Amino acid sequence: MEDGVGYARLNLEAGEQFVSLRRALGVTTVGMNQLLLEPGARWRIHRHVHQEEVYLVLEGVLSLSVEGEERDLGPGELARVAPSVRRQLINRGPGRLVILALGGMGEHAGRDAEAFFTWDDHEAKQVAEVPFPEPLPDAELRTG
Repeated sequence: MEDGVGYARLNLEAGEQFVSLRRALGVTTVGMNQLLLEPGARWRIHRHVHQEEVYLVLEGVLSLSVEGEERDLGPGELARVAPSVRRQLINRGPGRLVILALGGMGEHAGRDAEAFFTWDDHEAKQVAEVPFPEPLPDAELRTG
């Protein structure tokens, strides 16, 4: 795992069906890809040996075929598909389809976060011990 922070931006004008975001961000533990399918485009029927996938629809309508049964998902909807399950991603139109595809394998190491009261603190606390901070004062909010 790389140290530091990585930044990237979705490139909706890439002209590519598949854009790896993992590489751009320096992510080594999770697959992360932008998928862009024009109307009528479809991915091959596939499955994975170890990796489960989550598809987040950002734009358009994903017709997700799972073992031959299709379900439509719109913007903001997600689907998780187990590794051994065959799936196909289809764009039946009318507009383009943009998906964020996330893949991973192995057990998730949940709840490993540590929290701090202020930036000056160097001793970490359990997350449950540190409440959410008060909302920002109006003077610190962006306007327009």
